[in-house]
Amino acid sequence: MKTTYFVTGISTDVGKTIASAILVEALEADYWKPVQAGELSFCDTKKVEQLVSNKTSKFHANSYALKTPMSPHAAAEIDNISIDIKQIVEPKTKNNLVIEGAGGLLVPLNNTQTVFDIIKPSYKVIVVSRHYLGSINHTLLTVNFLKEKGFDVSLIYSGNEHKTTEDIIAKMTNASVIGRINDEPYFDKNVVREYAELFKKKL
Repeated sequence: MKTTYFVTGISTDVGKTIASAILVEALEADYWKPVQAGELSFCDTKKVEQLVSNKTSKFHANSYALKTPMSPHAAAEIDNISIDIKQIVEPKTKNNLVIEGAGGLLVPLNNTQTVFDIIKPSYKVIVVSRHYLGSINHTLLTVNFLKEKGFDVSLIYSGNEHKTTEDIIAKMTNASVIGRINDEPYFDKNVVREYAELFKKKL
């Protein structure tokens, strides 16, 4: 049976794209980034495609590819368009699907809707958390908001272990942890494949 996983972060630049590549490889899933803002010549879809080894995964086109690396609502305004979430239509596939969000849950897509509004109730949500000053607050806000809305939520930690931070997050959310992605010197297909093997058991 097909499962859809939505990958979100507690903030921007916390490691969602690497986490998404590992999940795609572990599940041999398809990948879709509905809204890409900036870096169109080497977008997240291309980055994930270059890190995945299996031949099953398909990489679906963005619903919106915006030129400026900004919040999507602002990037869309620069491009003289408005994001209509009715145009953000999940690609048809019989395969498992990994969807990568833009930034965090409440990143605005337009004047009234956020990334959260494109997450369907059936999706399993994976939150990528990375330690920095304020990350406990951001993680608790994200995970508890999703749990209150009834979602199945898991965590992936990105970066080196910070025990006191992770202990309090565990106590205050009870969210399951899929694994940790260390600060590696580099990420290539081999490194991603190794993490995929580790994460498979928890997915």
